[in-house]
Amino acid sequence: MAAEGWMRTESGGSALTVLAGGTWTVAGSASLNEIVDSLKPGAARRVVFDLSQIERLDSAGAWLLFKTAARLRDEGIETDFSGVADRHRPLLQIVEDRGGAEAVRDDRPNALIALLDRTGRGAVGAATKGLELLNFVGMVTVVFLRALTSPGRFRPKALVTQIEQTGLNALPIVGLLSFLVGVVLAYLMSDQLRQFGAEVFTVNLVGLSMLREVAVLITAIMIAGRSGSAFTAQIGTMKVNEEIDAMGTLGLDPVEVLVLPRIIALMITLPVLTFFADIMGVLGGGVMTVLALDLTPTQFVTALKNAIELNDFLVGMVKAPVHAYIIAVVGCYEGLKVQRTAESVGRQTTTSVVESIFLVIVATALFSILFSALGI
Repeated sequence: MAAEGWMRTESGGSALTVLAGGTWTVAGSASLNEIVDSLKPGAARRVVFDLSQIERLDSAGAWLLFKTAARLRDEGIETDFSGVADRHRPLLQIVEDRGGAEAVRDDRPNALIALLDRTGRGAVGAATKGLELLNFVGMVTVVFLRALTSPGRFRPKALVTQIEQTGLNALPIVGLLSFLVGVVLAYLMSDQLRQFGAEVFTVNLVGLSMLREVAVLITAIMIAGRSGSAFTAQIGTMKVNEEIDAMGTLGLDPVEVLVLPRIIALMITLPVLTFFADIMGVLGGGVMTVLALDLTPTQFVTALKNAIELNDFLVGMVKAPVHAYIIAVVGCYEGLKVQRTAESVGRQTTTSVVESIFLVIVATALFSILFSALGI
């Protein structure tokens, strides 16, 4: 059985010889680490590690040797290895090739510096992503203008297919969700306003909130999770299967063939879905209001007519095409960024949904500020 690892020093003028022997393996790494940390070169300007008496050596032992050498070099001391057995030479070479002393430095950055580093990297990454997305928007605009000058470039079949997938097939879920949101809003508002004897204004709040903000926002979020993710997954899968490369070989522009029909289709269908969500949301709020406040349907309709104006409806509808453009552009952009792996498809799909919802909410906030400034 090999002896435990050990180390002793032999001084020779300006050079110090460190003789290492025994077993340098992971089993004794704790004691070996204490040994190498206790090594003090003193006045020596050069340290030679003599490994001729090491009987067993694994990657942990080699790591400790390189770590010690790196520490001494940081102190301005020249280091070298000698007496390396032929059976140990390949292992030491592998550790050195993987970075050697530089790879094993145990430098732990300050927590504040690490936080600032992550924050800076995140900010630079976000700015880079914004510039890339802006560049993609410019590319789509150029392709759209080129298609306008040559109407034969439009693909009606692809457009109709996308309208069906993003609009017609989404009606049930959008309608159900908007109806239930209207019910919830009416219940909460009536319950709170009843404490002040103002429950009659529940109709006003339900109508205004659904038409101006809630219906279009809920619809956009639903479509971002449904259609935006589908755009990314479809285009990403085509990229993995090298179908997009095949389009380029055939002289077809992927932006024209894949991106343009999806953007135009979603800009057509999202306003329609928003209008449908307005109706279903007000209907859900009306059902709950009639049940909670003992109003008749006629009284609810009359109160709603007095509470809302055409501008309230148009404020919500104006946002729909903008949200649709954001969702479609982000979905297609992330799809074209997919690498040739299945994991990349999932990662970019998740990124697409998160970015779309974030940008939609930002756009909603900007619209609110604009309409407030304009007094609308």
